[in-house]
Amino acid sequence: MVARGRRGVPGGTSPGRAGGRLADEVYDTLLGQLMSLRIEPGSRVTIDVLARELGVSQTPIRDALNRMEAEGLVVRVPHAGYRIPPQITRHRFEDMLEVRLLLEPAAARRSAERASSAQVAGLRRMLEEMAELEGGNGPTAYGAFGLRDAAFHDLVAQSAENQVIREALARLHSHVHLFRLHHDAQVTHLAMAEHEEVVAGIAARDPDAAAYAMRRHILLSGERFRRFFDELRGADAMAVEA
Repeated sequence: MVARGRRGVPGGTSPGRAGGRLADEVYDTLLGQLMSLRIEPGSRVTIDVLARELGVSQTPIRDALNRMEAEGLVVRVPHAGYRIPPQITRHRFEDMLEVRLLLEPAAARRSAERASSAQVAGLRRMLEEMAELEGGNGPTAYGAFGLRDAAFHDLVAQSAENQVIREALARLHSHVHLFRLHHDAQVTHLAMAEHEEVVAGIAARDPDAAAYAMRRHILLSGERFRRFFDELRGADAMAVEA
């Protein structure tokens, strides 16, 4: 269920409002609550309950949830609505990191060799979009940055012209899981600088530099998010001692 305390989407009952715009507002509301953990991992969400709580019809709810399903933010449960994926475990996190280290530097290397000028320009535009979100406040802006982060890595894989790598990375939904772990504005700032190094290597047609920059980015990102599990373990230990 959507978290209590926020009744209605702003403008949700205004006549004549475009359905797409209202679906965007519903999406932003749900994204913000998902990233702030006001919607708990593992919980169920149903269209009719969300429609009542947000004060809108079922159509924009359905549109928003379909979009969230495509992005790995929710999972459709046959005949039972949708479910919020559980938080990843430390073991799952380490497994994802290992797979990314195998695949993404190779994708960056191939991108430096194969990316078209239009694709390089697309990577730079994506960095510009992420820069606009970098200074945003709140879980919605943070969540939107996380989804752009996923799109950036997908563009690198696409420009590498290896569909198998691209599909494998997409199935992980790793960025969605990581950005749900902990809301930390420093993550966006550091990731931006590392992304710029990756693009610089690709634009320079330097496979070694691109692969090195991507590997470094994934390792540093892993260290940033690994601290969350360490903090959680420390908090659990203190609770046991108390």
